[in-house]
Amino acid sequence: MFKTIAYPADCEVRSVIRFLNAKKVKTAEIHHQLVEIYGENVMTDGMVRKWVRQFNDGRTNVHDEARSGRPSVVNDGLVAKVNEKIRENSRFTIRMLCDEFPQISKTVLHEIVTNRLNYRKLCSRWVPKMLTVSTKRSDLAVL
Repeated sequence: MFKTIAYPADCEVRSVIRFLNAKKVKTAEIHHQLVEIYGENVMTDGMVRKWVRQFNDGRTNVHDEARSGRPSVVNDGLVAKVNEKIRENSRFTIRMLCDEFPQISKTVLHEIVTNRLNYRKLCSRWVPKMLTVSTKRSDLAVL
C-alpha cells in the first residue's frame, strides 16, 4: 500500500498529470492513481480531463496563469496606520475609523481590525483576541 500525501500543491498534481499523460496513460487511470496517492479530495475526474486536454493542446506550464483583478488596498502600511489609531483610542468604532480613513470602505476596515490585527469587541472596547486569564477576570469584574 502507498503512503498518502496530504495537501499537495496544485502544480505538483498537474505535473503528475502531465507526466502520466506523456506516458499515454488513460485519463481515468490518471485520476485513479491521483486518488490513490493524494486522497479522495485531490481533483475531480472532470478537472483531470480538462488538464489532459490542455496538455494535449500544447500547454506546458503547470502553474496557475496570472489573473486580472482588482488589487487589494490592504497593505502593511495601512494596517500599521489603523493599529496606531486604535492604540490612540481603544474605545473606537468602525465608523470612527471610516472618518479617519475616508478612502477605505467600512467592510475593509472591519476586515483589517478583526482578521489582520486580531481585535474583537469586548463591551465597548476592542481588545486583542489573546486574553490572559487574569485579564479576562478583571474585564468581567468591571462589568
